[in-house]
Amino acid sequence: MIEKESNVKLVVAGLLLGILMSAMDNTIVATALGSIVSDLGGLDKFVWVTSAYMVAVMAGMPIFGKLSDMYGRKRFYIFGLAIFLIGSALCGLAETITQLSLFRALQGIGGGALMPIAFTIVFDIFPPEKRGKITGLLGAVFGSASVFGPLIGAYLTDNISWHWIFYVNVPIGILSLIFVLIAYKEKSNLQKQKIDWWGASTLIISVVSLMFALELGGKEFEWASIQIIGLFVSFVLFFVVFMFVERKAESPIISFWMFKRRLFATSQILAFLYGASFIILTIFIPIFVQAVYGGSATNAGFILTPLMLGSVVGSAFAGIFMAKTSYRNIMLVSIISFITGMVLLATMTPDTSRILLTIFMILSGFGVGFSFSLLPNATVHKLDPRYRGSANSTNAFFRSFGMTIGITVFGAIQSKVFTNNLQDAFKGMSGGGGFKFGNPQEIFQPEMRKQIPGFVLDKITDAMSSSITTAFAYALIPLALAFVTVFLMGGTRLQPSKETMKTNNSASK
Repeated sequence: MIEKESNVKLVVAGLLLGILMSAMDNTIVATALGSIVSDLGGLDKFVWVTSAYMVAVMAGMPIFGKLSDMYGRKRFYIFGLAIFLIGSALCGLAETITQLSLFRALQGIGGGALMPIAFTIVFDIFPPEKRGKITGLLGAVFGSASVFGPLIGAYLTDNISWHWIFYVNVPIGILSLIFVLIAYKEKSNLQKQKIDWWGASTLIISVVSLMFALELGGKEFEWASIQIIGLFVSFVLFFVVFMFVERKAESPIISFWMFKRRLFATSQILAFLYGASFIILTIFIPIFVQAVYGGSATNAGFILTPLMLGSVVGSAFAGIFMAKTSYRNIMLVSIISFITGMVLLATMTPDTSRILLTIFMILSGFGVGFSFSLLPNATVHKLDPRYRGSANSTNAFFRSFGMTIGITVFGAIQSKVFTNNLQDAFKGMSGGGGFKFGNPQEIFQPEMRKQIPGFVLDKITDAMSSSITTAFAYALIPLALAFVTVFLMGGTRLQPSKETMKTNNSASK
């Protein structure tokens, strides 16, 4: 039941602002990446601006989720929000791509608390029959934030400076902090548990080792080098230790007994697969617009809007129908739409019209939007409140893990294909007919593009277009796996609370 002590409207408003801020942060950065790379350099390292954030988010989620079960949601939501705001301010002050990546990691540590704890607070203060609409609202705000993020980010980048895309978080975050701090009166029905520090540390080391191996392999070091092999060995070793530790831990970071529940297990798999597929759209579509179409950051911001509008509609759709049909039926609509959109995006060329690109993005966004509200609900379905924080953070963890793997793997694929395409295109050429080849990031700058000979520019844009659509084509692999997983969810549907059923029965009599 709704907690009488809390001002529920203000609490929800505060949580919505927190989600608005954290969701907007991703798309603001995505649309400004071209300008950031142009200013700071480091085209070969730009994926770390996103992946550093994702790794940190992923590392913090399980720990914050467990801590919120042990000591309460409020204090760790506030703590995460404060760290996120500090990280945002530092990102605005960054002078190199390396500094920006490090400060984004700090942001990510705070961000690891925001999304999972926000959803868990909603699950605590609302009965099941109301959670669908409320989480649909949270998911819609997530999508809306991603609409406004590109537009605000594009405006700030073109008219002031990309540094301000991080400063905009501060007023929103402060307002969220005030609302939750004042309005949320948390009940003290907590149970003392031990923190699984061994599990947390081995998981973090394992995942970070994998990330570095995938990012550095084939670039800084050969795949067969001792450094890359060592990182993969570290990943396997610490992951095995993590599995062993978690089975022995009194209060594990990730509770494996939950995976015996079919709905919980399939929800985590879908969160991972959707995260891995969706993240590359938010990263590479703006790059495609700026590098292939020759648009400014403003164009990139506007061109991403249909993707996010589609996700808003999808999230709201899932929230409305969650109590009317099974989770599986709803997700079936989701995955069909998502796959259709991704297939169409993988067919793009420099000649693809923006109208078609808009349609492709709406389809993809509509499909992925379902997961924002449905998967958290499916994850905590019929779970005791003392496990909600851990369960919901596990779902958020798998989504972030998927995003991190996705941007690293597909980023490596795109980078490799782009490099190979350029080498093939300019094989035997010296300087490209007067163009000083060797700085392809100049295609992100409209002024510099005008100075590039037409035949040279065509080769570079063709190489970029092909590399991005190749990444989209490879993204169909996790989506195909997601299609199969949806059928394994079972026929479970959201059910009203016992109190509501009694009230309805009494009313009918």
